[in-house]
Amino acid sequence: MHGNAATRKAKQAGAFLVIGGLAFLVDAGVYNLLVFWVTGDGPMHGQPLAAKIISIVVASLVTYVGNRYWTFSDRHLPHRFSRYAIFVLCNLIAIGLQLGCLAFSRYVLGLDDVVADNISGTLIGQTLATAFRFLTYDRFVFPHEEPSPAPRP
Repeated sequence: MHGNAATRKAKQAGAFLVIGGLAFLVDAGVYNLLVFWVTGDGPMHGQPLAAKIISIVVASLVTYVGNRYWTFSDRHLPHRFSRYAIFVLCNLIAIGLQLGCLAFSRYVLGLDDVVADNISGTLIGQTLATAFRFLTYDRFVFPHEEPSPAPRP
């Protein structure tokens, strides 16, 4: 990578991490409200995986808007259904990564408290999912495409 391209990639990665940090807060906040509430048991206390799916979906909406309009705002992206389908597919895989971490902690290790859930499902799971999203969003969801030339009269 040349200096200019490396600088662009570093700025892009920084913006992606800021959006990811915001999504991290949304994911953690929604999950903790659903499972642990403020005083103990939330409305989905016995359904941690379903609560995690809801929190990830809400956070994924934040990542799409933030990355589309900030991280990858320099890209000409015609509206195509396939891009949205690829976004959904990438996020389903990312959800699987996060759920896998949470399920392992809960059902294999037997850890089911607020600290364990936040470390496994949110911190570790979202770190893996964010790395996966960065690689896939850059290449498949928000690819660098040149605008089509205007038709000649």
